[in-house]
Amino acid sequence: MWVIYYIIIRGPLACGKTTISKELAKKLNATHISIDKILDEHDLGKYREEGYTSQKSFIKANEIAVKDAKKLLDKGKIVILDGNFYWKSQIEDLIKRLNYPHYVFTLKASVERCIERDKQRGETHGADAARVVHKKVSEFDFGNIIDTE
Repeated sequence: MWVIYYIIIRGPLACGKTTISKELAKKLNATHISIDKILDEHDLGKYREEGYTSQKSFIKANEIAVKDAKKLLDKGKIVILDGNFYWKSQIEDLIKRLNYPHYVFTLKASVERCIERDKQRGETHGADAARVVHKKVSEFDFGNIIDTE
């Protein structure tokens, strides 16, 4: 019997979250859900707290993601969620809402590496954004730590 679970992949901007999530989704025949995409599609990034996207915005993104994730998990499908997850409250909320076995991975890379990777994107966020997000994400570790250097 297969165990159904979900995976949360978190880390700073341009550390490889989406690349790893998409590749892992292919290998596991899983569904990838991007929290950043939900924030953008629902214009949730405009709400600020301490200079960052607010915890309330991320909780709202969780509500949206959980609707699809629960349906998939109930059908026996593995789900991979990726995002910065720089508020611990967002991770805890997601775990509370999704009552399934889960794994959390924190990806780590130096801020210099993240800035360099961001520069290689078609749509860059910029060095300042990379530094700010890196600082906030690095305030705490959660789950298994993976060095993506």
